[in-house]
Amino acid sequence: MKNLYGYKLEDLEQLMLEMGQKKYRATQLFKWIYERNVTSFDEMSDISLAFRETLKNEFCLEIPTIFKKQVSSDGTVKLLLSLKDDSKIETVLMRYNYGLVACVTSQVGCNMGCAFCASGLFKKQRNLEVHELVGQILVLNNLLKEENKKITHVVVMGTGEPFDNYDNVMKFIRILNHPYGFAIGARHLTVSTCGLVEKIKDYANEGIQINLAISLHAPNDKIRNKIMPISFKYPLDQLMEAIKYYEQTAKRRVTFEYILLEDVNDSIEDAKELAQLIRGTTSYVNLIPYNPVGELKYKRTSGNRVHRFMDALIKEGVNVTVRKEFGTDIDAACGQLRAKNG
Repeated sequence: MKNLYGYKLEDLEQLMLEMGQKKYRATQLFKWIYERNVTSFDEMSDISLAFRETLKNEFCLEIPTIFKKQVSSDGTVKLLLSLKDDSKIETVLMRYNYGLVACVTSQVGCNMGCAFCASGLFKKQRNLEVHELVGQILVLNNLLKEENKKITHVVVMGTGEPFDNYDNVMKFIRILNHPYGFAIGARHLTVSTCGLVEKIKDYANEGIQINLAISLHAPNDKIRNKIMPISFKYPLDQLMEAIKYYEQTAKRRVTFEYILLEDVNDSIEDAKELAQLIRGTTSYVNLIPYNPVGELKYKRTSGNRVHRFMDALIKEGVNVTVRKEFGTDIDAACGQLRAKNG
């Protein structure tokens, strides 16, 4: 049975035509399931009884179920979700002063193998389907109903490499952004990649003002090869060429994510080399204090060294911020997601 949450509007319009219906049926369905959040075809009062029966026979409106819920002292919520095949994934709700942010997982497991990241401890089992991506937002919005609130921003930065599941992630983004879908503004949507060069170029040509974050984490190939295997396939010169193509084509700047690892990539020399690497782009750097993972050897850079690194970048003319931390006490922070209770 097909899941209705698995279709962007244009695909659903085509499907309606193939089913002998008018194209506008797709818009009606979108409005029912996203604007009005109905979970039963019987509630769709402007659709004929006969077609409602057809819909019930051919489609479902299933979303992931909550297997475990954890709430951090800072209000962050981490959900361990169970999918139809009993796979488990984690999704996170973060509360910023500018809105409610969902950190969405794109794969069951991850094959990128970043040495510092908990997600890579669980190898990729499969890509998430579109309806499983959408379902994470629906589950969070259901939790937020009692507050009369909804998710306002989405970052695809959970477990997995989003560009390794490119087509499904982009359909998901279109549903998030569509006015009849979740109606979340393009600039409130961010997709992160560790550097799949061809997909960065595809992303540049999508024609939508969604944000791009690059998991960089090193100022040169020598360091990056040690901590990010993707660097062997896509060295930094290729990655930077793709980023410049993205900036020129999409007319958007990227965010460079840079996790600071003690005595690995956090020296003043590393900061200066990083500044040189990204010179000529319009991008900025988001420094991320490392969130320790028990099985991994890496240590957190001290607060003083974080500030020294930031000051060195500022002196080189780099726009830089330090990411606010959420959910560290429940292993919900950057680099800690892994569905370990699954």
